[in-house]
Amino acid sequence: MTSQLKSREEVQSVATELRSLSPGVVGGVVRMRQYCYEEGKVAKKYKLLTAMAISVAIRCEPCIRAYVEWAAKEGATKEELVEFLNVAITMQGCPGEEWAIKALKAYHELVDGNTANTQESCCSVPA
Repeated sequence: MTSQLKSREEVQSVATELRSLSPGVVGGVVRMRQYCYEEGKVAKKYKLLTAMAISVAIRCEPCIRAYVEWAAKEGATKEELVEFLNVAITMQGCPGEEWAIKALKAYHELVDGNTANTQESCCSVPA
């Protein structure tokens, strides 16, 4: 049985509940993400593009969509995205290519303003 969350608001609501029920684990993941994606010696957008490439390699579509969105908001260009997708494809071969296509599609939906299909969120909360 698969339970689908219907909207970003519903995802956020359930994520908030889980975080309150499991502050040590889920809250820890949130804090790790906040710390990890801060600006540092490496620009935030490159960290997010790396996470997107890893998401392609591990085939997590909600994560792909979320990291594409977050990286774009940090100024990542389509050309930068494609270079990171090339790394993911190289590591995964044909399956990587299929998942890279999903990432590029998410990018196009984001820049075209069509975010109707981006309701799922990586790990339930934004970076």
